[in-house]
Amino acid sequence: MSLHWESFVITLIAFLILYILLNKYAFGPLFSVMEKRRELVQQQLSEAANTREQATVYVEEQKQALQEARQQAYEIIEQSKQTSGKQAAQIVELARTEAARLKDEAVRDIQNEKNKAVEQLRGEVGVASVKIASKLIGKEVKEDSVQGELVDQYLKEVGGKS
Repeated sequence: MSLHWESFVITLIAFLILYILLNKYAFGPLFSVMEKRRELVQQQLSEAANTREQATVYVEEQKQALQEARQQAYEIIEQSKQTSGKQAAQIVELARTEAARLKDEAVRDIQNEKNKAVEQLRGEVGVASVKIASKLIGKEVKEDSVQGELVDQYLKEVGGKS
């Protein structure tokens, strides 16, 4: 095989022309497309990193908000417990006061009824005393104001001793 300098030079010239044409018309646009693609990928990576950071911040904010909500719920529960305890104490105190009032009223009512019964009994005893005395004496004693006063005085003396 023989090497021909002319074909070698022609091939070399054709290769150089092809390289210059490719460099001018193909490699420039191809490299610019590749550069745009690289910038796009770089931008997307940057946006993904920003989104990841924002998501991390958002998650931390949500954790903080959840913690605050739990704290507020705990405080509300504690406040409700205290309020219900106070209300229970107030209800018990009110019931005790009402019971004492009812007891006092009952004691007054009983005392009033007792006094009425004693007065009524005194009156009946006075009438019975006069009847017994009149039977014993054998004559009827007139019921006038003087005799009534004597009976009342006697009953007061007897009532005071017992």
